[in-house]
Amino acid sequence: MDRRHFLQSIPALGVMPLYSHNSISMNEINIFKGRNTMHFRWKPYMLTLQHPFTIAVSSRTTTPIVLTEIEYKGVIGYGEASLPPYLGETQESVISFFSKVDLSQYENPFELERILQNIDEIEAGNTAAKAAIDIALHDLVGKLLQQPWYVLWGFSKDNLPPTSYTIGIDTPDVVRKKTEEAHEYKILKVKLGRENDKEMIETIRSVTERPITTDVNQGWTDREYALDMIHWLHSKGVILIEQPLPKERYDDLAWLTERSPIPIIGDEGVQRLADVPKAVGVYHGINIKLMKCTGMREAYKMAILARSLGLKIMIGCMTETSCAISAASHLAPLANWADLDGALLITNDVFDGVTFQNGEIILPDRPGIGVKKK
Repeated sequence: MDRRHFLQSIPALGVMPLYSHNSISMNEINIFKGRNTMHFRWKPYMLTLQHPFTIAVSSRTTTPIVLTEIEYKGVIGYGEASLPPYLGETQESVISFFSKVDLSQYENPFELERILQNIDEIEAGNTAAKAAIDIALHDLVGKLLQQPWYVLWGFSKDNLPPTSYTIGIDTPDVVRKKTEEAHEYKILKVKLGRENDKEMIETIRSVTERPITTDVNQGWTDREYALDMIHWLHSKGVILIEQPLPKERYDDLAWLTERSPIPIIGDEGVQRLADVPKAVGVYHGINIKLMKCTGMREAYKMAILARSLGLKIMIGCMTETSCAISAASHLAPLANWADLDGALLITNDVFDGVTFQNGEIILPDRPGIGVKKK
């Protein structure tokens, strides 16, 4: 099979089993059929950030989200939609999408593939809204099976990559303060893409020699400048860079990836499963985020497909509560890098879930995604 026909066949490879073979029998699943219906609820909520969050294209102090619940036979699964500006979704658009979802038509929640495929087909886009349903449904199913998702997927929770901790663009004094506050994290993530990129790195290097990852958020426009900057960043101990050029600049990104001394990771340029094969040769790896790809179901498929194509994997996040962060953390065993600090950057988390010890991811020993309300 030539490369063109192989790549055309790749989406079919994304249909992976959602359970390990010995997790539950079909007869055991069938006992839930017809007993009850699923009840879907949601609530808008506003996250408050500890510091203003500034990237190449915007700055904000809050992030709107919508919290979700799916209840079945008295068991509740939790989810959320996080809505940073670049996704183009709002609380109003999410709630409008939810009004078109009818979960009562399904006989039981274990039909994850059919339910979530049908929801995806209601309307194009709305990926965070779809993720909020996906996460809550996964949490519910895991609770009904009385197993956490990393177990259902057949993963070990040992030897997970440590999470990075994000330092947003700011003045040198504030950057030093943020860096000192993040003293327990082994890897720092630094936002770049404005006129003070070198100042940001030099300021952090005045405080610590810890490894740094960087995220330009499409902020550079010239590939020669980008390559010069990448060589300079490499000399300063930077170990990878996300989305250095605009996502539509495929040829320039491929040129840059071929010459870069550090991995280049696609973020804005890789949203969903169909984007994964297109990333081959354009990036060294991809950043998978639940809010971009409609949730845990598709994120799992993206990670499996990316690994089969030789792409490296980062599991990332938006500014989120411990609900969505915990959901994404169950995919960390598949990742080369984790950037799961979203709940650490807010002041009003409403869940207990995944925790971090010296930057290491500690998955909770609870079923589903492992969260409980505070």
